[in-house]
Amino acid sequence: MTAFRRNAIGLLALNVAALLLLISPAVQAGSVKERMKARAPAILKLKTQGLVGENNQGYLEVRGAADGNAASLVKAENEDRRMVYKAIAAKTGGSVEQVGQRAAAQRAERAGGGEWVQTPGGEWNRK
Repeated sequence: MTAFRRNAIGLLALNVAALLLLISPAVQAGSVKERMKARAPAILKLKTQGLVGENNQGYLEVRGAADGNAASLVKAENEDRRMVYKAIAAKTGGSVEQVGQRAAAQRAERAGGGEWVQTPGGEWNRK
């Protein structure tokens, strides 16, 4: 794993932690944070393999011939992301969709080479 990838994982974990600090305790921040942090390396691997991508709504999507484990990993990550987005939306007065779209734009910006990202218009591109 390159230093850039390690830094990207660290930055992702830091961003998740910062988001969780903004949301209510009802989200059980510790467990969500830990689950997302634990999944981050596996998700990064799937992204670099081109098996999953970041859609324009702030969620992961299976892009290739991913196995059942990858699909369940994506489902679990998306459930936690939705929980975080709901809590942020409640705190900021925005909608879950707006929070997800902002997160999608940030993730697309940070995506590494070869990773799939969906444009706001719905097109999939590989960085």
